[in-house]
Amino acid sequence: MILYLIWIEHFHSLTQIKYYFMKYFPLLLILCFTTSVFASDLPKPAPDFTLSGTQTSITLKQFKGKVVLLDFWASWCGPCRQSFPWMNAMQKKYQSQGFEVLAINLDKERSLADAFLKKLPANFTIAFDPKGTVATQYQLQGMPISFMIDKKGVIRKRHIGFHKKKVRVYEAGIRKLLKE
Repeated sequence: MILYLIWIEHFHSLTQIKYYFMKYFPLLLILCFTTSVFASDLPKPAPDFTLSGTQTSITLKQFKGKVVLLDFWASWCGPCRQSFPWMNAMQKKYQSQGFEVLAINLDKERSLADAFLKKLPANFTIAFDPKGTVATQYQLQGMPISFMIDKKGVIRKRHIGFHKKKVRVYEAGIRKLLKE
């Protein structure tokens, strides 16, 4: 009712409506986008799943008690190619302290992921989600996207994309969760 009164009060003609629409629509789009992408819905429990891995089934539960970088990637994703060497380095550097990288591939065809992994081998756990079931559970908002999960299985951080300029921030997040 209040919106109707404001509408009647301020918009007397179709020309005015078009003017305000054109003036404020871009701002509304930006607000809607940033609200959905950066909504403060964390921390929250990480949904468990079971997926096929390179050799055996993988569940998130099997990593309980460890800090997990859960990464979603695909063979066609350019930034994913940049993130793999960094994730290999983090796995090597922090695994002995209770850190694990779990990367979930979203390609519909396994052969695409296998070709990617031949070029950029992963020294961490890989799982496959060709139907996007787990991706839907995690409400992906970009690619790549990663989630920092603490030792109790709670998502504490979400990183959309991979930015070389932010690797120090990403690594600081790993160290912080390992200290808890």
